Amino acid sequence: MDAFAVILERPETLALDRLPLTPAVEGDAVVAVSWSGISTGTERLLWSGRMPPFPGMGYPLVPGYESVGTVIEAGPEAGIRVGQTVFVPGARCFGPVRGLFGGAASHLIAPAARLVPVDAGLGADACLIALAATAYRALSGVKPGGRPLIVGHGVLGRLLARLTMVAGAEPTVWETNPVRAAGAFGYPVLAPDADPRRDYAQITDVSGDASGLDGLIARLAPGGEIVLAGFYEAPLSFAFPAAFMREARIRVSAEFRPDDLAAVNALIGGGRLSLDGLITHREPALRAESAYRTAFTDPACLKMILDWRVGA
Repeated sequence: MDAFAVILERPETLALDRLPLTPAVEGDAVVAVSWSGISTGTERLLWSGRMPPFPGMGYPLVPGYESVGTVIEAGPEAGIRVGQTVFVPGARCFGPVRGLFGGAASHLIAPAARLVPVDAGLGADACLIALAATAYRALSGVKPGGRPLIVGHGVLGRLLARLTMVAGAEPTVWETNPVRAAGAFGYPVLAPDADPRRDYAQITDVSGDASGLDGLIARLAPGGEIVLAGFYEAPLSFAFPAAFMREARIRVSAEFRPDDLAAVNALIGGGRLSLDGLITHREPALRAESAYRTAFTDPACLKMILDWRVGA
């Protein structure tokens, strides 16, 4: 079996071509992909060639970890049924071509245990589950009645703000780009210099900007915590005296885990977490090259979705 796949041949060189798929083994499922999302964090770094050393890194590679499709083959031992709509957090089924993270393809073969059944009615919005799970993992420590700060109003920041409100807290969001400042969902979005507060118990940075750590420490309450939930290509550093005076804590929130996926899936299914208004751009997969460029260069593009249902 083969599939059309997005292939990053080298930095800033992308192709859409057929690749043979590694045959399925016991416990695997075959998925016909309907939609896949483009990440403006890790995939931008892969595209530009600026990705820091990372397990499995190298070109050529198939990117993507936000795919949704339909199971078309699964053995009785797989624990998942043919016809089921599933979220696929990437795959490694492309032989000598690396799958980092291997979701941007028309068909995927992956262990069924990694697939997450989702409501078919979500359509392409189900691609957002990975970012929602990433935001959920960063949420730890937020308490009902709290007033935390979120830095960055991209899709991850918006999902984190929505989850913070689900947790009973009242977030403030910082955004420096006026185009991204719009689209608040019941919380204030401010430019940093318009916010007088310097007593945040928790600040979560999802901007990916490695240069602003000192400015965030200056906004902490004593004993406050900074959560680093973006992906940073440059080394992070900070001046010690201000952090010392505040007894600041710094925590890194890593990628989502299966429990995080299950938790946000339940919140979405129960109507407590909305995914509305987060996908702004869609393109047929055959236009992948222009779609990737738009996703990485247009500040109005919050989330780009590739549609694999036609012509792939």
